[in-house]
Amino acid sequence: MNGEATMAGSAGGLVHGMGRELCEADWPALTNDEVRAVLGRFERHAGSGSSRDAAISWHSPRPMSASAIVRFADGEVFVKRHHVAVRAPERLRVEHEFAKYLRARGQPLPKVLGDDRGDTVVQDGDFIYEVHESATGVDLYRDVPSWYPFASLDHARSAGRALASFHRAARDFPLPASEPSVLMNSTAIVASGDPLGELARLVAARPALARAVAQRSLVEDFARYHLRAIEKAAPLLGALVPQWGHGDWHASNLTWSSMGPEAVVAGVLDLGLANRTFAVYDLAVALERSTVDWLDLAGTGGVAADLKAVDAMLDGYEQVQPLDEVELVALVAVLPVVHLEYALSEVEYFAEVVRSPANAELAYDGYFIGHTRWFEEAAGSVLIDHLQRRARWR
Repeated sequence: MNGEATMAGSAGGLVHGMGRELCEADWPALTNDEVRAVLGRFERHAGSGSSRDAAISWHSPRPMSASAIVRFADGEVFVKRHHVAVRAPERLRVEHEFAKYLRARGQPLPKVLGDDRGDTVVQDGDFIYEVHESATGVDLYRDVPSWYPFASLDHARSAGRALASFHRAARDFPLPASEPSVLMNSTAIVASGDPLGELARLVAARPALARAVAQRSLVEDFARYHLRAIEKAAPLLGALVPQWGHGDWHASNLTWSSMGPEAVVAGVLDLGLANRTFAVYDLAVALERSTVDWLDLAGTGGVAADLKAVDAMLDGYEQVQPLDEVELVALVAVLPVVHLEYALSEVEYFAEVVRSPANAELAYDGYFIGHTRWFEEAAGSVLIDHLQRRARWR
């Protein structure tokens, strides 16, 4: 991002959109008075000075919540606000339990702070807040749009190693998968032996999603673009052991050891899309979001995968956690449909929560359909062929 865009995002006005252009935020920016009121409940445990001294030093440009770095005289914290229509308090506490579990196993996540009652979730009306200690490392990609490719192959390789370490640490986290919601990642459909039935159950359980797709040919589109791929992927995933994953592994959800191209991962951020899926599925999410420049799709009508970055990330991952033949085949099979369940949750979010028909249309046509369709086209086929050759070379 250029300096002008960074200034706009940090001012709390314009934020990252669904493409390369900045746009109006879905949610109002945090204010100093607001964060001081929240942090007033953390005086005993925050250890960062009085809330009266708190002042926002940076607003995050991420669009689907409001967050900021808040400075005290002797330290800083990260404050994030969600609307209850997007994140229920109970779900947020699950994220915090997962973060605690991972930290206990050596993962470099910021500590989630508890308020004076020990609760990590503060609610005020329709908004809930969480407060984290400052992240370790350099937030190198903090002003870069999500899903933007890695700046170097070394970054991709280190991200692969870090993801494998994350999966090892997360392997035995015991909580079940979270219930479907807006902005939620899952494998309820793509790992199902009855994907059409699972889709029908999802829509029935989510009235807002049903309204959002009421004028769409959802079942026909699903059968046309997704069903064949799921019928290949589901039995392969069924042979694997489910586990919790990050759900949104890309460069801007990581911190780094330096600003340079040889930097390595220093910390892990944002468990908002974490869920009980499969390690291979989570790796597929990371590849899809980090090695295909989707932000160019709307602008140019075509994107290509960075095959060198694909290999770098997979090489890094396998340095820590080698993939067997079943896992490699499952990775290739699930990759074309790895985005579909999150895309449906985005459709619901844009149509029913923030009332953005244009973004709801983009989420349906560009993401729910467009991502999977891309894998059937020439550029996507190149990526699939590359991964299949990699699997055969084993």
